[in-house]
Amino acid sequence: MGAADIVPGVSGGTIALVVGIYTRFVAAIRAGSSALFAGARLRFSTATEWLREVEWSLLLPILGGIVLAVLTLAQVIEDQLHDNPVQMAALFLGLVAGSVIVAWQMVRERDGMRLAVMAVTSVAVFILLGLREGTTEETVGQLAEPAGWAFFAAGAVAIWAMILPGVSGSFLLVMLGMYGPVLAAVNERDLATVGIFIGGTIIGLAVFSQVLHRALRDHHDSVMAILIGLMIGSLRVLWPWPLGVDSTALGRPDEHLGAAVLLAIVALVVVVLINEAARRTNPEAAADSPVEGR
Repeated sequence: MGAADIVPGVSGGTIALVVGIYTRFVAAIRAGSSALFAGARLRFSTATEWLREVEWSLLLPILGGIVLAVLTLAQVIEDQLHDNPVQMAALFLGLVAGSVIVAWQMVRERDGMRLAVMAVTSVAVFILLGLREGTTEETVGQLAEPAGWAFFAAGAVAIWAMILPGVSGSFLLVMLGMYGPVLAAVNERDLATVGIFIGGTIIGLAVFSQVLHRALRDHHDSVMAILIGLMIGSLRVLWPWPLGVDSTALGRPDEHLGAAVLLAIVALVVVVLINEAARRTNPEAAADSPVEGR
């Protein structure tokens, strides 16, 4: 999940779906956020009860793995994206496409309504991702010296990408016009601004995990259809041959076509095989059954 979060256009939530831990992950975050809210209201006994419901044996290894991946793989992936952009984009496109197949298997009622929801979401995301042409500071840094609340709000929205398959946090920042300012704050070691941004991510994750948990519990198939639509629409930003650097406009395939197709197919097959192995090892977890409980 950490490696996926580093990659523009790929979400850690996609990986959680593939290995069959998505609803458990959301439920763990939601229990933790419930403890946070209860503690803020000075209801410490209730907060303690919620902390006991957190699946720490799942959450702590995930968070540790994310941190480890960011620390060790960020430079490697950045170098590969720079040196082999076509091949890397094709690889990630195949990973997400395979994730779509896996997620579709988790939908129990594959009726016209779910297909319609999936189609509408796919088209909407595809169009929205095309509204911005890039992620360079020149194209997305239009908000000169935004206020502190803007950084807080950007953090609250960008963190959705951690638990929403198919959504990249960097592209959410692009859509908000905050990619450049946030990147500048990090590079300039502006700890106050970065702290405000991180505060927004904590609150955003806490609130959104509550909403998503209930949605998965009460409307599992419809939510899965939306998530699949998000992943399909996000394939736009992973097209290996954009018209320009950091552009989401689609170009015609040219160089490295054979290698790109091969990598995409291999990635797709690997995702499907990993999910199949997970299903055989632990059918309940791999099926990512609907969330139960309060």
